[in-house]
Amino acid sequence: MHSRPAPWNQVGMESVAACLPLGTRKAVYFSGSCNLFIEGLIIKPPKKSPASLRILVLVFAMVCGVYICSFCLNQTNVHPSSKFLNLEVNWRNCHDHSIDRSQIPYLHYPKPTTFSRAECACNPVRPFAILSMQRSGSGWFETLLNHHTNVSSNGEIFSMKQRRSNVSSILSTLDRVYNLDWVSSASKNQCSSAVGFKWMLNQSTSMIGVSVIFLFRRNLLRRMVSVIANSHDRYAKLLNGTHKSHVHSHEEADKLSSYKPIINSTSLVMDLKQMEKMVLEALEHFSSTRHIILYYEDLIKNRTKLVDVQEFLGLPLNGVKKPTDQDTQRIVVRAHQELGRR
Repeated sequence: MHSRPAPWNQVGMESVAACLPLGTRKAVYFSGSCNLFIEGLIIKPPKKSPASLRILVLVFAMVCGVYICSFCLNQTNVHPSSKFLNLEVNWRNCHDHSIDRSQIPYLHYPKPTTFSRAECACNPVRPFAILSMQRSGSGWFETLLNHHTNVSSNGEIFSMKQRRSNVSSILSTLDRVYNLDWVSSASKNQCSSAVGFKWMLNQSTSMIGVSVIFLFRRNLLRRMVSVIANSHDRYAKLLNGTHKSHVHSHEEADKLSSYKPIINSTSLVMDLKQMEKMVLEALEHFSSTRHIILYYEDLIKNRTKLVDVQEFLGLPLNGVKKPTDQDTQRIVVRAHQELGRR
């Protein structure tokens, strides 16, 4: 039986001594090679990484650094901290703590670029939109609204296709209107309390932070007759070679009412159902938006409905002045009713 050689003989010790670092770490010598055991782990000399890999890592780190620096500089230039502070201070100075907190998202403090609001800078403005269908009395209703000293309703501004051709043009137009920079015959003074416009349902859009006024006709058949008569006059131009969607005299009303429109009975039911479907879809689409529903027939029979509108817009009551020419207003109403009976 052969005895196991001692691991630490004289020759082994001399060979291992060359490999040992200073200290008391253990080493074992096998066939002239030297492997170090440090606390039970084998440590081998590290392999050198290729130069191309080190260059690639260095380039990547430089690119990341440049990107981060440029991003930080852009953020600093676009949104200076001073602007944030100014906006916050202005909002706090103008905020009325007596206002119901649920109404705050629907209030706006415009800063027009075309003029200064002066002492009215802290008067909140409520943006609104009248959503309706053609020949539903929206023009007449808007006329009544504009007789209020603090309301500016700017008409059907999106009837021009270039203003609603894309999202950027729509937003640009809305910014001008709600920032009081839109100039029209309905524009009021710097102390306006409500500003808006008309938008037809067939133009479709979404409103955020805007109070919506729905205006419909209960009698959809009379609306259809009015649409057909108005469409005929676009080409016939019965009023001295001109077309008018709204008349303002007895003579004009009598001349337009002489036309007897023909209704296609085959598609009548389908057309009426399509109108009703459009109304229901609009109400469902804006169900989560603050809104009020009005009907043309109710406005004619009961003028106190305007009080509901004033309360909805947060306006001073009894602020709607009587039209300067009441006979003209009655003629407009009678002309609509007369066309509806034809």
